[in-house]
Amino acid sequence: MSREADDDALFVRPFIMTGGRVEPLHDGLRLETLVVAAPGAQTEMLEFERRRIVALCAEPATVAEVAARIGVPLGVVKVLIADLVVGGLLVCRQTEELPLHVLERIRDHVRAL
Repeated sequence: MSREADDDALFVRPFIMTGGRVEPLHDGLRLETLVVAAPGAQTEMLEFERRRIVALCAEPATVAEVAARIGVPLGVVKVLIADLVVGGLLVCRQTEELPLHVLERIRDHVRAL
């Protein structure tokens, strides 16, 4: 069996991970939303990606970081994280929105590039 065939055998389709759902149960997760494992979450019996997400979130991580680290699409990670938040295993911490003057400064710096 070739390496490519081995990779195909290990590939799990994203809809399998989410049970076919495409919408998160918890609304409002953004790329920059910080998620952290709730106390005791590490001892819960979880499967596959959910277990990996809880382990990664022992330290606060953004939704985007979690997606990149476990290698699944952002939409899938949002559904999985939302399930864990609803289940009380993860806690969300929304970052504050940047003040307008900071956004304007960033815009100006990007334009200068």
